[in-house]
Order: sequence, then structure tokens, then C-alpha cells
Amino acid sequence: MLEQLLANVEIFPLMGVPLNEKNTMKMDFSPSNHKLIEIDLSSTALFDRYVFGLLNSSRKQYGIGGYFEHRAIYQRSKVFATAVEDFRDIHLGVDIWTKAGHPVYTPIDGAIHSFQDNVGFGNYGPTIIMEHKLGNKLLYSLYGHLQRVDLANLTVGKKFKKGDLLCHVGEFPENGDWPAHLHFQLMWDMMGNVGDFPGVCSHREQEKYRLICPNPHFIIGY
Repeated sequence: MLEQLLANVEIFPLMGVPLNEKNTMKMDFSPSNHKLIEIDLSSTALFDRYVFGLLNSSRKQYGIGGYFEHRAIYQRSKVFATAVEDFRDIHLGVDIWTKAGHPVYTPIDGAIHSFQDNVGFGNYGPTIIMEHKLGNKLLYSLYGHLQRVDLANLTVGKKFKKGDLLCHVGEFPENGDWPAHLHFQLMWDMMGNVGDFPGVCSHREQEKYRLICPNPHFIIGY
């Protein structure tokens, strides 16, 4: 459905430049990446060193991945802690790992739905949610792990054209205490949420969220 609605829509590159094999590498944070076992993920500094060590060694500016990825990195935070059968470790968006301060642009026309600073270790930190009209459908886009200053001049309903500067990739600890990256996620339904939306779900909830959270790669383009 999303691909059809976007068929005739011009999309501006989220990071200002197209992501491709020359500047971007795919990153794996699933249990199959055994290197993660060797890292103390509770230390953001060590986690950051691992992420940017990969980028530097590959000579890439961006790392990307994560849509419906089963992840092995959420044990680092109590934000995701629930009963074992409901532990949330299925990632619902796409992460773009790059240096803090990198600008993020509005990919398609939209308006601010809501925003807030989701504070806490392992949380989103500063977060913006936009609302986009695609024909008769509403699509929501979430931008997480931002700079706190990005929220300063926002108002609900403020309009942005595609290509407008929206925000910046935040640095830890103000970005929720993660290595610098943008969490980008799409939703058809906000489910009553304001300024926040689940970025991960449990295995039991996968099919529910697959219907709500379409693949962001249709907008990212890579």
C-alpha cells in the first residue's frame, strides 16, 4: 500500500544525500552477530566505539538496518524489560548510524503531530512525530534520538515541506544514551500515543505491528 501511495511522490533524501553502497554499510545487531557478546553494552562509550569502529574501518559515513530485526542489544536497558515471553526485542523502524549533529530533512510534506523528550537510559530521548497526508490516508513518521535543541521552536501543526531541515542526530547521553543514530519509523495508526510510540515489540506482537508499521525503506530509498 505505501509503495503505491508514494509512486508519484517525490521524496527528499532523509539525510540530505542519497544512501547507497558507496556511503552506507548494513549493520547487524541480531543474535547472529557474536561480536556483540564481547561488548559491555551497558557502557554507551564502549558501544559507541564498536559502532563507529565499524563505520571508520569500512570508510562509510552511514550504517543502516533494523527493520523487524530481532535484536540482541536491548538487555542494556530496563526500558524494554517485561516478562520473558513479552520481552521487546523486535525493532520496528530503521536506524541510520552516523555522527552526532548530522542534519535530518523532511522526506515528504507534512506537519508536526507531536514531540517530546523521552528521557531515560535506552529511551528515544528527544523525539519528533510528523503527520503526512497521502491521498485519503494519514501516515506518521517518527524521528528519535535527536538533539534537545531541535524541540525548542516546534509547535503542533507546524508545516514542513519536503527538503526542509527538521532536526539533527543527537549525541549521548541526551539522545537516550545511545551511540549517535537516527531512529526512523513509520506508522499508519498512532494508537493514541503522543510524542512517543513503541520502537520495539515482543515476538508475540509481531503481526500486529507489521500491519501498523510499514517498511521505512520505501522512503529512505536504501
